[in-house]
Amino acid sequence: MDTFAKDNLPPIEQWPDFRNLVDLDYPEKINCTIFFLDDAVAEGFGEQTVIVTPDQENSYARLQKDANQIAHVLLDDCGLLPGNRVLLRAPNTYMMAACWFGVIKAGGIAVSTMPLFREKELAVMIEKAQIKIALCDVRLADELQSAKSDSMLEQVLLFGESELEQMMSSKPESFENYPSKADDTCLIAFTSGTTGQPKGTMHFQRDMLTICRAYSEPVLAPTPEDRFIGSPPLAFTFGLGGQLLFPMYARASTILLEQATPDLLLPAIKKHQASIVFTSPTAYRFLLAKLQDGDLSSVRTCVSAGETLPKPTWDSWKEKRVLKFWTESAQPSCFIFSCLHVQMIFVRDQPENRWKVIKRRWLMIPEMKSRREQPENLP
Repeated sequence: MDTFAKDNLPPIEQWPDFRNLVDLDYPEKINCTIFFLDDAVAEGFGEQTVIVTPDQENSYARLQKDANQIAHVLLDDCGLLPGNRVLLRAPNTYMMAACWFGVIKAGGIAVSTMPLFREKELAVMIEKAQIKIALCDVRLADELQSAKSDSMLEQVLLFGESELEQMMSSKPESFENYPSKADDTCLIAFTSGTTGQPKGTMHFQRDMLTICRAYSEPVLAPTPEDRFIGSPPLAFTFGLGGQLLFPMYARASTILLEQATPDLLLPAIKKHQASIVFTSPTAYRFLLAKLQDGDLSSVRTCVSAGETLPKPTWDSWKEKRVLKFWTESAQPSCFIFSCLHVQMIFVRDQPENRWKVIKRRWLMIPEMKSRREQPENLP
């Protein structure tokens, strides 16, 4: 058992009081992949499409099989111990999603990285999260191999018609998920490092479910008929939630684009009849300028994040009347705010219609141990 994540959380007496978390009624043991993937197949959604890529449509049953086989590879061939961190490096692809679920099924901690990261950023993440195993798209191997040469990283398995798929082919299609605890870390999410070195936050198994139950369900209200699409990478929590966890929790489908620049996003929305869109205000301004009648007829909800949504953009979309409603990331009934050292969940209190914090937790990795003071002006 690798206790790195647990050892680098602050002492429990320094944690804030959790409010209303009991209402979500989580059991002591949770492996979140069960709720997103295994339960979906058990409920009869096995043959339903879960991930659409430019090349093919992939079902819940296939994703479950591939994630199970990846978990076997990690345990049998890589010697993964519960709590080990596994670096994931790929664009938004089917295999990136399968690897994410495979890592957590096996009891590992996923550390997803953006394709744009280079040797310098990757080396920092490897050192901070103490990573020994990596799963990498073969097209992005060079920078990772360079980072590996002078780091603690020991194993790199490549995928994309490469060695990982070969190893998976001989593995069983079923897997017994590791019995994680609800407050076991399953994800370390790093910032982009644009303001300095990349910084990581630790997220628990139950957090993967809470963002769905406390935000997606009541605010976006997705159904199995919805199709999600967006531009953020799965390595960012905005992309992980909006393009993987939210749709899967609702038994819907998601359209993953390796490149989702605004000029490519618009035709993809139209081609795949996407109904829920996740992207930035900059992209929405571009889409607005390129709109033609019918281009977004399938879209019912847009979610914006990454920067403040300018009022002129909001007003222009309202004038176009192309959407039934809009969900802005800064003004839903519930939203997640994460920063370097604290994560908070807010809900809009009814009938007073005011915000209150229901959960706040310190999120720390080794270099942050000296920063345990509570930030000013936080409720």
